[in-house]
Amino acid sequence: MSFQNSALLLSWVAILLLALVVAGLVRQVHALGRGTSPPAGLGLAPGARAPAFDRLGPGLLLFLDRDCGVCGDVLAAAGSLDGPLHAIFAGPPPGDASRPGMTVLGGEQDGLFADYRVPATPFAVLVGADGRVRATEPVGSPEALRELTLEAAR
Repeated sequence: MSFQNSALLLSWVAILLLALVVAGLVRQVHALGRGTSPPAGLGLAPGARAPAFDRLGPGLLLFLDRDCGVCGDVLAAAGSLDGPLHAIFAGPPPGDASRPGMTVLGGEQDGLFADYRVPATPFAVLVGADGRVRATEPVGSPEALRELTLEAAR
């Protein structure tokens, strides 16, 4: 087989693989657009006992990372919400993370992140006064955080 034929065959294989990747991405975008529920296994199920409740208490738990671009916006939006707020960082928290009325915890990648089964940041967990998880969801924007807290208030 000549070099030209080998290159042409390899090009067609690459094009086929790219087509499969694009088809998978289009499927994911359509699933997100339909508003399907997130896959099972993201965070704790609503009604489950909240780990470390004696240490944190009720309120909104925001799982964040200092290298996450959206996390700062979500944290700023959470500051305007009512109720206790706990900012939990995978690594060390940024210096400007602390706000009045907020608990900031750092270095929890293997601690609370694992206990609450947090797959990615930013991730929000609402814990009720009874020590049970009310809602868990990835929040990719301040608007998603507001929607989560409004849903949980109903």
